[in-house]
Amino acid sequence: MRAWKVDLVHAHDARSHALAMIALLGKNEMPLIVTRRVAFTPRSVKIKYGARVTRFIAISRAVKDAMTSAGIDGSRISIVHSGITPKGSVHPRDWRNELGWPRDSVVCGIVGAMTDEKGIGLLQDIGAAMAPDARQRTRVVLIGGQATGPTELGGVTAYSAGFITEIDAAIAGLDILMHPSRTEGLGTAVIDAMALGIPPVAFAVGGLPEVIENEISGLLVPPGDPEAFARQVARLASDPALRSKLGEQARLKARTFDAARMTKETEAVYHDVLSG
Repeated sequence: MRAWKVDLVHAHDARSHALAMIALLGKNEMPLIVTRRVAFTPRSVKIKYGARVTRFIAISRAVKDAMTSAGIDGSRISIVHSGITPKGSVHPRDWRNELGWPRDSVVCGIVGAMTDEKGIGLLQDIGAAMAPDARQRTRVVLIGGQATGPTELGGVTAYSAGFITEIDAAIAGLDILMHPSRTEGLGTAVIDAMALGIPPVAFAVGGLPEVIENEISGLLVPPGDPEAFARQVARLASDPALRSKLGEQARLKARTFDAARMTKETEAVYHDVLSG
């Protein structure tokens, strides 16, 4: 900071938030901006979320609401939705051919960290709740994590693909995105899938209702209800026209979460802070 003679510091995650506060000890005149990306109530509000932070950036209204519920003044919080770069030409990965699945099967995918927070523990219940015909028709690919190889989820045939570098091609090869996350600041994996025209099914948690318009650009399910989630997946699996309709609207909705717009709105926060 001394070498670069910076005008402000922007911490983009919890770890950099803590490091920045240490680095700024004794430099009370230096503005500190902190981005918060999770939609649960913060801890240590008096210390990490006290007056030393000049401005917070919340990536969704849900994140801001969680912060204000902890007593943080809403006037100190600006909302800047996360953005993605526009998708170019993508050649979809042929999961059916690669894994020897029937050509008439419906390929669903889970994308991201394979953790309980992301709802991985609910997949067995979701699969078991499907009607037998839907369970037989559906195939699931788990994209992310360390595990690889065939598996099953509540009677549904599945495959763990592990970490994948060509993620857009992998997502573009899906028919449906399953996103059973228990909490979500916004959901950039969902935005990525929507940008590729893949309709999502997700629990209505955190910032996801800001991304998915229910029955327009995807399907939202009451939080923690695997039976309802299974019904909506089965509904999409049996209705190609609905998948196509929701997928096209999902593509249009995803365009509003643009990286250039995110950059411009972040810069506006910088200018606002620096202007006093």
